[in-house]
Amino acid sequence: MNGRRYAFVLTAAVALGVLSACGTSATEVAPQSSPAGTSAAASPSIDSEPHNAADVEFAQAMIPHHQQAVEMSDMILAKSDVDQRVLDLAQQIKDAQQPEIETMQGWLAEWGVSSDDMDMGEMEHGGGMMSDEDMAALESASGAEAAPLFLEQMIAHHQGAIEMAETELANGKNADALALAQAVVDTQSAEIETMQDLLGQL
Repeated sequence: MNGRRYAFVLTAAVALGVLSACGTSATEVAPQSSPAGTSAAASPSIDSEPHNAADVEFAQAMIPHHQQAVEMSDMILAKSDVDQRVLDLAQQIKDAQQPEIETMQGWLAEWGVSSDDMDMGEMEHGGGMMSDEDMAALESASGAEAAPLFLEQMIAHHQGAIEMAETELANGKNADALALAQAVVDTQSAEIETMQDLLGQL
């Protein structure tokens, strides 16, 4: 009888020990999962290069502005009997502005903004943009007439671009957009001087 009682007590003690061990294990596991969950939730997201509304407006307006400059350059490059210095300048303008168009389109894509929001018609006569009549006059002009007309139109076009770039420099935030705006001011100011000199020589 004493042997059976001893066996019962021993079995009960073992059972209590197992339950106690299980309870301790459960208590130890729970706290380990909490910090991991908290750390993941607190992990900050990586923001893109900061920009503001002025940066967006600058890119949206400058893209069609550059596109028209490239179109004007293509028109004069397709003509014969044009002063080679004018052709060289047109090629220089095209080579500079086409990559800038692609750069600005890339910014708008990153910022989640459409590049189509700025319509060419909305800018007509603004920012130095040529009207449909201006573009038709350049396209139909002969080589001798086309060279001075191209220079006159492109001077006005560049002056508009410089005004837009100066607005960006005053109000923009994005470092890349500000750098491009400064490049527009510097490059196109120099090209205006070149074109004015050429006009006096044609």
